[in-house]
Amino acid sequence: MRFVLASASPSRLSVLRSAGIEPLVQVSGVDEDAVAASLTDPAPAELVTALARAKAEAVAAECAEPDAVIVGCDSMLLLADGEIVGKPGTPEVAAKRWAQNSGSSAELLTGHAIIRVRDGKITDRTSGHLGTTVHFGTPTEDEINAYIATGEPLNVAGGFTLEGFGGWFIEGVDGDPSSVLGISLPLTRKLLADLGLTITHLWTTPA
Repeated sequence: MRFVLASASPSRLSVLRSAGIEPLVQVSGVDEDAVAASLTDPAPAELVTALARAKAEAVAAECAEPDAVIVGCDSMLLLADGEIVGKPGTPEVAAKRWAQNSGSSAELLTGHAIIRVRDGKITDRTSGHLGTTVHFGTPTEDEINAYIATGEPLNVAGGFTLEGFGGWFIEGVDGDPSSVLGISLPLTRKLLADLGLTITHLWTTPA
């Protein structure tokens, strides 16, 4: 059985490899804005879960593996004022995010969806989400500008990372650290169990 990661995220791939999984990476190509626009006033958790589900479904429709579990993920940052934000995309938006978050806390929401494929056919689906509180430090303006200049925060949820340059400016997390990296190992294990699968049977790297 192949573990298929429906994501181009290097962080998710690194987390899985460190935890004994060598996934087949197949990027979904889903238009996230279109998926979000198709939803009627979704709650933040519903939004990230719907996006994860859309990615998993898109990859399942094209996957050539006859026996596989396909895992889709999506992460967004829920700010203290209730605004839900994804990847900044531009230096200007990244600077705005850090101005909002500096010295405060926000909730990183990660949606997960898993599709089970047997004999080339979809047999089971499950999904869920997890929230982890992120405590931001108070970097100086020069530090923020230098961080944005690395390009790192432009294409990651909320405009920060825990494992990269951004880690210098994160005071701590309450909850599952792996979810902040893009894929929650505990939630993925639980969702696999919902489908009757044991994570240890999917390990490809010897303990």
